Amino acid sequence: MKENSLSKNKVNPKSITKFILVVIFIIGLGFLVTFISSKYFSEIGNYEIEFLDTRNKNEVKMEAEKETIEVVEIDKKLQNPPEEVKALYVTAWSTTLPDRVDGFIDLIKKEKLNAVIIDVKDYSGYIAYDIENETVLKYEAKKVIIPDVDDLIQKFHDNDIYVIARVTVFQDPILAVARPDLAIKNKATGGLWKDNSGLAWIDPASIEARDYIVEIAKDASERGFDEINFDYIRFPSDGRLSQMSFPFYDSEVQTKREAMKEVFEHFRENLPDLVISVDLFGLATVNKDDLGIGQTIEDAFENFDYICPMVYPSHYANGFIGFQNPAQHPYEVVKYSINHAVERLEAYRVAQEENSEGQKKSLAKIRPWLQAFDIGAVYGPNMIRAQIDASNEAGGVGWILWNASNRYSTRVVNLVD
Repeated sequence: MKENSLSKNKVNPKSITKFILVVIFIIGLGFLVTFISSKYFSEIGNYEIEFLDTRNKNEVKMEAEKETIEVVEIDKKLQNPPEEVKALYVTAWSTTLPDRVDGFIDLIKKEKLNAVIIDVKDYSGYIAYDIENETVLKYEAKKVIIPDVDDLIQKFHDNDIYVIARVTVFQDPILAVARPDLAIKNKATGGLWKDNSGLAWIDPASIEARDYIVEIAKDASERGFDEINFDYIRFPSDGRLSQMSFPFYDSEVQTKREAMKEVFEHFRENLPDLVISVDLFGLATVNKDDLGIGQTIEDAFENFDYICPMVYPSHYANGFIGFQNPAQHPYEVVKYSINHAVERLEAYRVAQEENSEGQKKSLAKIRPWLQAFDIGAVYGPNMIRAQIDASNEAGGVGWILWNASNRYSTRVVNLVD
């Protein structure tokens, strides 16, 4: 019985072998799990470290880019702007032709000019470059004519040419259609009032309309334009004026002059760091009233860096200062006009010094638009030079030539000594 009992309890070698194999399997499995786990968590750790590193690099990169952008914004402006602008007017359409742009640059350098003034918003109401302003896009007021405004500005700057953006203000058929509540209405029809050219206008008393122009001016400046020039910054002067109905302007509350002075002040207050200029009728230099359009030169003195009266001799009425055809007397007409503008500026300066307490506002300089087109007379180099001499002698600071078709090659010859 004993023997049989011992025999029954004896360990089977095969069982031992199985046991050993199971142990080895378990140990191996443990090593495998440990290895995989360590590898996995190591990779996670590396991923987290890499993520943190990437994030930090991105942050550093963003900071560097931000600093670079800030530097670029500063560099977008011409670093040494001219003390006296000698400019050609250029339409947006002219900038679409590379050869024509090169021609302007060559002419400017050859004839010792130093600036261009380019339409970025003309009588059509469209903004002529790829602006991304939300308000402009909402009103569908963008029409890209200038292919690459940044490259265009840079090309002029590379040739030491000062670049001015011309912005038509209240003559704006696009805004009038998009926002008829801001537009001048026709009393007879209730629809949009239009001038003799068939163009609708915005009520100058509209704060929202003024802000719209401010937004456009800021955007143009950020793109690199050195100066913003405001044209048609007035009430309408032609068309059936008696049929105009204004949604905001009330003649019983304020005069057109008072309303326009508010516009001037609004632009200055909201564009304090920009160089801005204003176009006025030539007669604003000599008339003491507002010409029925709200423009009085004294109201512009404190609110702009440059006042640009359009002293085209052909635009003065027959009989002006005794000339039956003022266009045939460019020197006399311009000299008379700029003399009066400068005299009024100096009188204003004296009054400011006598009446102001504390810091006085800086006052504008007079920089006229001059005629470079054939109306009333043929305007070749001698006629244009006569205007330039007259303006310089009267105290004007620089000048801009207007030719609607931008044809200057036979006119801009030996204008500057």
